[in-house]
Amino acid sequence: MCGIVGYVGSNRADGRQHGALEVILEGLRRLEYRGYDSAGVAVIADGAVEYRKKAGKLSNLIGELEAHPLPESNIGIGHTRWATHGGPSDVNAHPHVVDGGKLAMIHNGIIENFSEIKRELSAQGESFTSETDTEVAAVLLARTYNAQGADEKDLTVAMQDTCRRLEGAFTLLAVHADHPDRVVAARRNSPLVIGLGDGENFLGSDVSGFIDCTKRAVEMGQDQIVTITADDYTIVDFHGNAAEGKPFDIEWDAAAAEKDGYPSFMEKEIHDQPAAVGDTLLGRLDENGRLTLDEIKIDETVLRSIDKIVVIACGTAAYAGQVARYAIEHWCRIPTEVELAHEFRYRDPIVNEKTLVVAVSQSGETMDTLMAVRHAQEQGAKVVAICNTNGSTIPREADAVLYTHAGPEIAVASTKAFLAQITAAYLLGLYLAQLRGNKFKDEISTMLAELEAMPAKIQRVLDEVEPQVKELATGMKDAGSVLFLGRHVGFPVAMEGALKLKEIAYIHAEGFAAGELKHGPIALIDQGQPVFVIVPSPNGRDSLHAKVVSNIQEIRARGAETIVIAEEGDDAVREFANHVFYVPEAPTLLQPLLATVPLQIFACELAGAKGYDVDQPRNLAKSVTVE
Repeated sequence: MCGIVGYVGSNRADGRQHGALEVILEGLRRLEYRGYDSAGVAVIADGAVEYRKKAGKLSNLIGELEAHPLPESNIGIGHTRWATHGGPSDVNAHPHVVDGGKLAMIHNGIIENFSEIKRELSAQGESFTSETDTEVAAVLLARTYNAQGADEKDLTVAMQDTCRRLEGAFTLLAVHADHPDRVVAARRNSPLVIGLGDGENFLGSDVSGFIDCTKRAVEMGQDQIVTITADDYTIVDFHGNAAEGKPFDIEWDAAAAEKDGYPSFMEKEIHDQPAAVGDTLLGRLDENGRLTLDEIKIDETVLRSIDKIVVIACGTAAYAGQVARYAIEHWCRIPTEVELAHEFRYRDPIVNEKTLVVAVSQSGETMDTLMAVRHAQEQGAKVVAICNTNGSTIPREADAVLYTHAGPEIAVASTKAFLAQITAAYLLGLYLAQLRGNKFKDEISTMLAELEAMPAKIQRVLDEVEPQVKELATGMKDAGSVLFLGRHVGFPVAMEGALKLKEIAYIHAEGFAAGELKHGPIALIDQGQPVFVIVPSPNGRDSLHAKVVSNIQEIRARGAETIVIAEEGDDAVREFANHVFYVPEAPTLLQPLLATVPLQIFACELAGAKGYDVDQPRNLAKSVTVE
């Protein structure tokens, strides 16, 4: 979750050079969406490391800098921390400065063997001021650096030796007063990207950290170390062997990471969804009108031979996978399972060379999902990643990747990524159906045409339904619990709606399969209990519509306040609903792209009505003890 920025510039006569502190603070501001509880910066000036750090929001750090300014500098590192080892405090905030004030380090991730190393260093006479694993890594780096010969001290080599001792997931950035022209950084199972400027270079947890300054970037591989100076960068692995990064151009502009006039990033991202779905659909047909997915590099004979699909994901991405299961099984007739990634590898799953694993992750850095990917590959399975972040770890390690094009997601709660992931999963399902002969060309063309109509329909929901949903949410700000019911694809939509309320409104919310109502959940229905019901199309599968209408009658009879999301023209629900929100007509399997949107709006508005910042974790609204 931590945000990281590194910068090295040079003195330029043309005045176009950025100051280190300016770049770092702006980068940290853009990385606030990652969630954090403290912030800090370090620069090198006049042969010494100078730093400031404060618990709480970035504004606390800025206040500290105004009270105690740092000297001007062309080199620095900055960090926003999400506490893992040690609570939020000034002392535990990054950077950690050691070696008599000569070396500063920031860190994203968890070093699993830090206790062992800390005991070893303590026995050698080292002392520690914080509770963090980061300080342990910093002290180890300093000792390794100082163990080199007086004329051979090399911070990059010391970082290599240090990283070989560390276990876990980490991104490390370090500066040293002996080397006022460079930042050295390492990554293992944790994100880091290089930005290339003119007489200046950058490092960031993602491109948001330097998007104001350059559109040129380089992705790094696993277990690699980069050394940036103002004019160059070099990459080596943990053993010092030369390595190369992969240059790419950043397609997002700085405005994409701004609120665009909306009161919150979440609201903006809800309104980004027509474009997110539309962009994910772009460029998917070849000159013959056949569906083609350029990122799918797995041999077609392998894809034709698969006899099982397993979708692995966490949280919102897992619910996108639940929607995908209905579509893939229906279109491809391949048994499909959806697994929580953090459970997958621990239950001895049955996967082999005829299993296709689909890993869904917005960031491409979800550690549980990454570990599940590796486990699946060890069993011989092929892996397709559905991801929003170009060059991130999961797509690099997967056998193939299908990128969504949702753009940066800043708010804590995922919205546009969810719809983009569902869209990408539909494309994958149709592609497999085409490849395996399950669907004729005209059937696939018809479904693609329906998909291409969805952005305009999502926009209609935003234009027509949003005001009604906002009014309802404002009036329900004192609700202590909200339930969600759905059948078929409406079931994962219900679970996603509940998750959104938990994430940002901090009230009890549960999503249930409507058919389970009589098997326990109905006991929760009391007078005035708000219940959202996602109603399938009256023209949809079998008798599901009638069954869900019956569910509405059951809970209404027990005093529930029924809030129904139904398809336009469905008048049968009016009699039993306190509130009805109509969405445009769509094929059953595509309905989640529409039915989810009112639930997102409701969660966003209810959280705002309760006084919460929907763009930040709840912890940041609490007071933080500053040491």
